[in-house]
Amino acid sequence: MTQQIPQSPSTEPGLAGVRNFRDVGGLPTADGRRVKTGRLFRSGHLAHATETDAEFLAALGLHTIFDFRNGADHALEGQDVELPGVRNVNIPLSDPADGTEFWKMVREGGLEELRTVLGDGKAAARMANSYRGMIKNRTAEHGRVVHALAEDSVPALMHCAAGKDRAGLSIAVTLLALGVEREAVVADYLESNAPHNRYRVRRGSQSAEARSPEVMELLAPLFDARAEYLTAAFETIDGHWGGLDRYLAEGLGLTPETLDRLRDRLLD
Repeated sequence: MTQQIPQSPSTEPGLAGVRNFRDVGGLPTADGRRVKTGRLFRSGHLAHATETDAEFLAALGLHTIFDFRNGADHALEGQDVELPGVRNVNIPLSDPADGTEFWKMVREGGLEELRTVLGDGKAAARMANSYRGMIKNRTAEHGRVVHALAEDSVPALMHCAAGKDRAGLSIAVTLLALGVEREAVVADYLESNAPHNRYRVRRGSQSAEARSPEVMELLAPLFDARAEYLTAAFETIDGHWGGLDRYLAEGLGLTPETLDRLRDRLLD
């Protein structure tokens, strides 16, 4: 019988300037425990948070905000708003779409260029490959995050630009370390597709041609949360390390004692 996946707790305030915010509390582990509410949050960037948004975020009692954006993201979107008493930790992760020039093409490229670069499944393949790459090549960064959560960094908020890929995978890694079942990890990840969560497609022109149905279809794989992307990450954990236990121990450097501390902090 499939275990019921709980809906996210109703702490979401309808933030005006922050996309894709949610508490991951309530998700079930394989041994019957659940992630505590009010301890681990995820979102898109905080650069455009309104004053009311900032008041809500400050009231969460956050210890640490993990920002996985890089310099190009900061130049485009701006720095996060400052929240009093909250530690901001910037840990740049791979951009799933490979950087500034690619995103310039996404924003400004014409139909023929988009067809060439993104058509025939190339956009979705690019995204899946980026998830594989982050699992294989960003173990130091992910290990740093999980170690910090085990020691002193909760309540914590993780975000990137959209809160879908870099933050999504970092949340997924953390949930796996907690013992959350993969089905529940995927269910939380797919919440990024909800209309109020989705990162808006940004084009240099708002003309009908620049946002035609074919253009938007070509761009969709970059802005969707698709189970196949997270599955690619899981398959890399299994194929490259031979399973989750070795990934956590050898890839992220997590000892049984660290995992116990992490679970004590974040699980009911």
